[in-house]
Amino acid sequence: MPRARINPLVETLSAPPIPEVQAWKHDYDGRLGPLLDLSQAVPGYPPHPDMLGWLGEAAGSVAMAGYGDIEGEHELREAYAAWVSDIYAADIKQSNVHVTSGCNQAFMAAMMAIAGPGDRVLLTNPCYFNHETTLKMSGIGVDYVDCRAEDGFLPTVAAVEAMIGENVRSLAVVTPNNPTGATYPGGLLQQLLELCRARGIWLIVDETYRDFLPLDAGAPHGLFGVQDWQDNLIGLYSFSKSFCIPGHRVGAVTASEAVVDQIAKVMDNLQICAPRPPQAALAKAISALGEWRRANTLEIAGRAAALRDVMAEAAGWEITALGAYFAFVRHPFSELSAYDAAHRLAREAGVITIPGSFFGQGLEGYLRVAFANADVATIRQLGSRFSACGR
Repeated sequence: MPRARINPLVETLSAPPIPEVQAWKHDYDGRLGPLLDLSQAVPGYPPHPDMLGWLGEAAGSVAMAGYGDIEGEHELREAYAAWVSDIYAADIKQSNVHVTSGCNQAFMAAMMAIAGPGDRVLLTNPCYFNHETTLKMSGIGVDYVDCRAEDGFLPTVAAVEAMIGENVRSLAVVTPNNPTGATYPGGLLQQLLELCRARGIWLIVDETYRDFLPLDAGAPHGLFGVQDWQDNLIGLYSFSKSFCIPGHRVGAVTASEAVVDQIAKVMDNLQICAPRPPQAALAKAISALGEWRRANTLEIAGRAAALRDVMAEAAGWEITALGAYFAFVRHPFSELSAYDAAHRLAREAGVITIPGSFFGQGLEGYLRVAFANADVATIRQLGSRFSACGR
């Protein structure tokens, strides 16, 4: 009897990386102290008490129990549009915003709106693995723009241009980057948008970690101030990190009204609407919790500085890029793959990281360290742990 089949576009994908590496915790015997799980990008402090109160109030509301608008709650779209307008000194309207269930869904919905089977999308190498798997399970081809360590793991405009073929519909970048932490200068993003406009393709900019840029850095870029930006630019954002609510799954797309209309068609089939209680809470939190978010940005910067200091003393290890939640670290085990090096670090030192090879080709010498969920005192333990494993 013939067997019912699984979709080969899904069946051939690798298993989710985070559970795979977190299973290594069982291989560590505790010899150097408690296990330090630096594999997943999660906030290392709780939500603000007011945020928890607003969440509870909204979750217990009869009004929030029904379906909401597909594009998102009016109050959140208004608040987010005003916030983005302020950040970028641009004129972003509520009609330019579509709320989604997390930024992964924002990426999927945007891609379903602009590309289909037979089309191709450019990602960077290294890339965020969920972007890659989203495209592959959708039957969309993926091409990669190599980003080299000597260039700070940023793409060159020439390298991107060389990869734009006939069927390419979009270039997608993440800044600050996951996995490397590299931050795209505004000038580079401007050049990439100009290139995408000249070639008639979309530039997707995922800014999940934008609120952890240095507070004195000014606007991350000027793309939303470019005339007719809507014709080629789509911005993505996640509320998970800045508001410490990854389990509540809320993200946002900033795009033209025409693209928002197309994403609404996708969203109606994916989920109908994003979760309503966290949207109601976020509509209040955006303006009310600004100082709290800024304090958290400083806290993450302190953790990054602590990691840089301790890794400078870890013989054989090298930070090649660092920013927001991440450091991309070169390991000293030339004879080991990235997977085996990460497993050895977990087994011998009780530090769980993600192999560089999970993010692309030619990255066997690297590990991703997601340090945001460890406080400074914990991070200061890492130098001795890495050094112990390096011997």
